[in-house]
Amino acid sequence: MANELAQSIEQTLGPLVGVVLASVSVDLETKRIGKDPDTVNILDLPALADNLAVQLRLLVGREMAEAAAQQVRMLR
Repeated sequence: MANELAQSIEQTLGPLVGVVLASVSVDLETKRIGKDPDTVNILDLPALADNLAVQLRLLVGREMAEAAAQQVRMLR
């Protein structure tokens, strides 16, 4: 089960890419930085946001991916 911050990231991404892809994205990107959705914390947000921006660019375009990444960076 994802912690509250990971769930917030999923909720941020959900309207953009759907619930399933948002969940998979959080799982993949937390693993990419050596964490999992249970252990991610606010110090991880910049790296997660950068990775998500790259990943989402193919799906939603550069501008929307960057906007979503910025929203993730601002979570607390």
